[in-house]
Amino acid sequence: MAVTAEDSSALALTPITALALAKGVVALRLTRVGLAHYLGAAERPDRLLMAICALTLATVFGAGVSIATGALPPGATVIISYAAGYACGPVMLALPLRRAIGVSAGLVASAVVATLIAGGNGGLQLGTVLGAVLIAVLLGFTARTSAWTLRVVDKLDASRETEARLAVAEERLRFGRDLHDILGRNLSVIALKSELAAQLAQRDVTAATAQMAEVQEIARDSQREIREVVRGYREVNLHAELAGARGVLEAAGIRCRIEHMNASDDSGALPARVQSTLGWVVREGTTNVLRHADAEQCTVRVLRTARGEAVLDMVNDGVRGGRSAPGDAGADASASAGADAGAGAGAGAGAEGGTEGGGAAGSGGTGLAGLRERLAALGGSLTARAEDDTWRLVARVPMKGTAES
Repeated sequence: MAVTAEDSSALALTPITALALAKGVVALRLTRVGLAHYLGAAERPDRLLMAICALTLATVFGAGVSIATGALPPGATVIISYAAGYACGPVMLALPLRRAIGVSAGLVASAVVATLIAGGNGGLQLGTVLGAVLIAVLLGFTARTSAWTLRVVDKLDASRETEARLAVAEERLRFGRDLHDILGRNLSVIALKSELAAQLAQRDVTAATAQMAEVQEIARDSQREIREVVRGYREVNLHAELAGARGVLEAAGIRCRIEHMNASDDSGALPARVQSTLGWVVREGTTNVLRHADAEQCTVRVLRTARGEAVLDMVNDGVRGGRSAPGDAGADASASAGADAGAGAGAGAGAEGGTEGGGAAGSGGTGLAGLRERLAALGGSLTARAEDDTWRLVARVPMKGTAES
C-alpha cells in the first residue's frame, strides 16, 4: 500500500510532537525550580537545564531535517520558532543573567541553523528566525522581571519582620538602660552607706542608725522609680495606638480607616485612663485582625455618646467561618457595666503595684478576657461578635469618675 504525503507528514510529526511535549514538561518543572533558585530557596537545577537544552536542540533540528526531506511542509518552521524561543523563559530564571543570555542566544542560534537546514524561501526563513528571537526576548524578559518583582516583595516582607524585631529589641534596650541607671546608681549608694553603717555601729550607734535610715529611704525611692519606669513602659496612648494600627494593617495590605466622631479628634479629649484602656483594645483588636481574619479593610471609630460614654468600634471583614472570639469562650460575651468591688479593688492595686495599667491585679492582661477585666475596672464593657461576613469589637467606657484628679 502506497504511503501518501499526509501519512508521511504524520509519521514525521509524531516524534517531533513527543519531543515538544517532553520539553514542555521539563520547562514547567524548570520554571518552578528555577524560580525557587532565583529567590534563594533551592539549588541551581543543572540537570533540568541540560535536559531542556537537549530536548530543544532535538526538537529544532528534528523539525529542520523533516522539512528539508519533505516529510513536513515548509510552514512547519513555526515549530522551530516556538521550540527555541519557549525554552528561554525557564533558562532566564535558573541562571545568572549573563549566562542565561548566552544560553538563550545559543538556543536562538540553533533555530537559525535549523532554518537554514530546512531551506525554503528567504522570507519564510527570516520570519522563522525573527519569531524565535521575539519569543525568546518576550518570555525571557517576562520571566526575569516577574521573578525580580517576587524577590523584591519577599525582601520587603523580610525587612518588615526585621524592622519589627529591631523595634522590640530597641524598646527592651531602652527599658534595660532605664533600670540600669536607677538600680546601678542607687545600689552603689546603698552599698557604700551600708558599709559605712557597719563601721559606725562599733563606735557611734546613732550615726549608724542615721545611715541605715538613709539606706531605707534610698531603697524606697528605688522602688518608686522602678514602678514609674514600668508604668511608663506599659503605658498605652490611644492616639499612638490608632496610628500604629493603621500603619501595621496597611503594611499587611489591609485598608484602614480611622474615624473620630463628634470632634476633630476625640481621643485627645478623653481622660488618660480611658485613653490607655481603649489603646489596649485597639492593640488587641489589630492583633486579632492580623492573626484570625483574611481582612481587606478595617474601620476604627472613636466617639463620645450623649450618655457620657467613650466608645471604640472596630469592624473588619474577611471573617473565617465559625470563628469565635479569640482567646475567649464565647463570641458575644460582655463584661457588665457595674464591676464588682473585687474588680475595682484589684484595679486599684494594679495601678499602684505596677500591674498593667487599668487591669485587675493578677490578670494576665492578654486576649479579650484581659480586655474585659480592664474595662470592667472602669465600669465599662466589651462586646465581640460576628455580623454576617464582618467581625465587630465594641468597647464602652463611662468617662464620669475616670478622669484623673
